[in-house]
Amino acid sequence: MNRRTSTESPAARRRAQLREAKRAQRNRDREAGLALCQVKVRPETGEKLRRALALPGFEERLASFLDREVVDVEAYPELKLLCWNRGDRHIGAREAFALYERQWRFVDQRRLEPAERALIERLARDYGNGLLHA
Repeated sequence: MNRRTSTESPAARRRAQLREAKRAQRNRDREAGLALCQVKVRPETGEKLRRALALPGFEERLASFLDREVVDVEAYPELKLLCWNRGDRHIGAREAFALYERQWRFVDQRRLEPAERALIERLARDYGNGLLHA
């Protein structure tokens, strides 16, 4: 007996309206290209993050930080080959550098695209004192 009738309680109607409103908001967010990202952080970090999200330009600065700290494996063909046995699309920049160093003998340097070459040089500067110990 789960049928809705006109004798539904006001509380039940309100819950149904809220569910519908949340569904509509999720659809609007999806259409706008937005994604919900839940993270567990210390309360003070969470408060700072909430405040920072309201600052103009914060999302762009956050994206720049993430681009430096996290590498999209799919964007770099030789790195993708080195990650053949991993399921993650993204890895930490330090981890990518270590992977290039450990597996350099498998990197086909003739096939390195300029963007990947630039990535390797940046990683070497940031994590290898400018050197790639192959």
